Amino acid sequence: MKAFAGKRILMLLENNPYSQDNRVKREARALAQAGYHVSVICPMPKKGKAFEVAAPGIHLYQYPLVGGGGGVLSYLWEYGYSTLMMFLISFRVLFREGFDVIHAHNPPDTMWPIAAFYKLFGKQFVFDHHDLSPEMFFARFGDKSSQWLFNTLVLFEKLTFRLANHVIATNESYKRVAMGRGGVPAERITIVRNGPDERFVLAPEAPELRQKASTILGYVGIMGPQDGLDYLLRSVQQLVYTLNRRDVFCVIIGKGDALPQLKAYAEELAIGDYVWFTGWVSDEDLLRYLSTADICLDPDPSNPFNDRCTMIKMMEYMALGKPIVAYDLPEHRVSAGEAAVYAQPNDELDFARKIAELIDDPARRQQMGQTGRARIETRLAWTHQEKHLLTAYATLLSAHDPAGRTAPV
Repeated sequence: MKAFAGKRILMLLENNPYSQDNRVKREARALAQAGYHVSVICPMPKKGKAFEVAAPGIHLYQYPLVGGGGGVLSYLWEYGYSTLMMFLISFRVLFREGFDVIHAHNPPDTMWPIAAFYKLFGKQFVFDHHDLSPEMFFARFGDKSSQWLFNTLVLFEKLTFRLANHVIATNESYKRVAMGRGGVPAERITIVRNGPDERFVLAPEAPELRQKASTILGYVGIMGPQDGLDYLLRSVQQLVYTLNRRDVFCVIIGKGDALPQLKAYAEELAIGDYVWFTGWVSDEDLLRYLSTADICLDPDPSNPFNDRCTMIKMMEYMALGKPIVAYDLPEHRVSAGEAAVYAQPNDELDFARKIAELIDDPARRQQMGQTGRARIETRLAWTHQEKHLLTAYATLLSAHDPAGRTAPV
């Protein structure tokens, strides 16, 4: 019998409903399959219920999400409300199922009071560091007059790090932040990278997309002000009008609060006939559209936030064997290596030129796709990453187990 089978984990998730957060789903499934019981408190999706069983060993406690507007005040209200709801619902989980570990996924970094309260009663706290919240705030809003808010976010981040019994970082850059800004010893940090699972595989092409042009460009991801979609649109404009590449079509998959402005911006740039904003689509259509793409794009611009982020979209492109064009950011090179070509940071014309280079070199595209797929299979797929997650729990629970047992790995 596995030493820690039956241990109970309470996951706190605010940024997405559970059904829309692939990293959290992968982690919860890995832990449940290893014998842990996982309860997740998260926002309720449309047509969701207050309580659902997501899978054997995974229970969801969901609350109605409020917010909207995309401004600073709306985020403050959303995060404050969500943190309070998570705290209140945690009592229901405590008395109904119990939990031994609190596992908080940021953003936001406002869950530390919940962890602080339960640590008084011997609960362990794992901080799953998805995003640099202070830098993300500046990338999104860029308002120097709100320096007080940035400093507050740094304080919340430090408190979260200091309370954590163990930190899960998505890459080496985040590990360095945890050690430097957070003061966390290296032995209490485990890197668990974002990696696609075995279900992310090539699908039959979408004929309705293939007929649009001889070269299909693909993008998938969230569409907020910090995600670089304005750079993507300007690059398409440069590709079409400056480089005179008219036989191209770009499918843009996803949604976010910047989507209406991006659609209007595409028309302003006179590229409405060259791009298609799909919104959120089914997993089946997502795979069909990306499988049809000849070249996939990551337009995240260089800034203090993106320079240290690992983008899951790049992993997904590589899993499908697609060549990538991206800006030359440090973590992009760590993730993709030779599977991508790198434009000068934030230079839309150079980004367009790199796309044109790949359009003209199908042999290179094929080699890059094979390289990316090999990196996923040998290093980056979730089957490799989940071992690090289970090791993190082994480290945490064995250190606090009076019987001196070892955990499953």
